[in-house]
Amino acid sequence: MIRVTFVSADGRDRHEVTAEAGLRLLEVAQNDGQPLEGTCEGQMACSTCHVIVDPDYFARLPRAAEEEEDMLDLAVGAVRTSRLACQILLTPDLDGLVVHMPAGHRDMQGR
Repeated sequence: MIRVTFVSADGRDRHEVTAEAGLRLLEVAQNDGQPLEGTCEGQMACSTCHVIVDPDYFARLPRAAEEEEDMLDLAVGAVRTSRLACQILLTPDLDGLVVHMPAGHRDMQGR
């Protein structure tokens, strides 16, 4: 089992969950009730599943594909360690992963 901690945009709330290796971070977040819409279901047609990865874990992720980088250019609140949760596959190397929810999150309807 892989431990993942979701941190709210204001940093006040931290919620740790455990998930099986092989799941996408988006699935874990949605099962935990985190505010990630992910309406494109991993097809990278939107940036609504944008998260900010803790720098200690960012280097453990495979490099983002060019398509993901293009989508991140559209994400609200993107920073250097931003990634799309639909593209993060949980592996044992990511045990203890910490991700921050970006401020100013928008869903596909612009809310």
